[in-house]
Amino acid sequence: MNDWFTIEKIDKDTHIISEYRHWEESHAYLLNGTTYSLLIDTGLGIKNIYEEVIKLTDKPIIAVATHVHWDHIGGHEYFHDFYVHEDEVNWLAGEFPLTMEQVKGFVVEDCDLPEDFNIDDYKFFQGTATRVLKDNDVIDIGGRSIEVLHTPGHSPGHMCFYEKDRKYLFTGDLVYIGTLFAYFPSTDPKAYLSSIDRVAALPVNRVFPAHHNLDIKPSILQDMKKAFNELNDKDKLHHGSGTFEYNDFAIWL
Repeated sequence: MNDWFTIEKIDKDTHIISEYRHWEESHAYLLNGTTYSLLIDTGLGIKNIYEEVIKLTDKPIIAVATHVHWDHIGGHEYFHDFYVHEDEVNWLAGEFPLTMEQVKGFVVEDCDLPEDFNIDDYKFFQGTATRVLKDNDVIDIGGRSIEVLHTPGHSPGHMCFYEKDRKYLFTGDLVYIGTLFAYFPSTDPKAYLSSIDRVAALPVNRVFPAHHNLDIKPSILQDMKKAFNELNDKDKLHHGSGTFEYNDFAIWL
């Protein structure tokens, strides 16, 4: 029995695969089309997410990461067909800006790890994508079209994925309930503002974040837009200005 992953159903052909036993409470999303299945993010890599995915689809699987951080590409090794944004191709080729020891520290921090997991064996995935994505590309999985939105800020090549027909927005680490990270040297607070402004302008029925609470209302997009713009107006939107608390989220700069 595998109790590492929790599976929830969004609709008849869309599922959430969550890792609640880790402090990051990461969520991956499986979108089943008539030709392919698209897996948005592949989790932490602590357990084999592929074994869960194949229970939910019989279609060829495309993996795509919202961005190339360890907690979003941990299961990439199990998928031959994977996509990446053009601005983070180099991170999959040995240029990720944190050391392996730093990454391992995040992986083991404050979580209920499986008994058979050995952090010494943990690796940061490296590889060559089968498709390099850019802004406004469309991923057609048969009966479902997913638009690529380049939304930098949390990372240079961060992407959100928008399904216009269902008005689903998969936000990765751009939007979630909790503390938003914009303090790493590889983050860009000004770009984060532009990305929030962009997604806040979309007609959205459901917001699907990469972490934490899934009971998230589309109104959070307007709340974050207001917060980022107010910080910018006060000349606070830069690294080192502090952490700013709001109702459902905080912004760490």
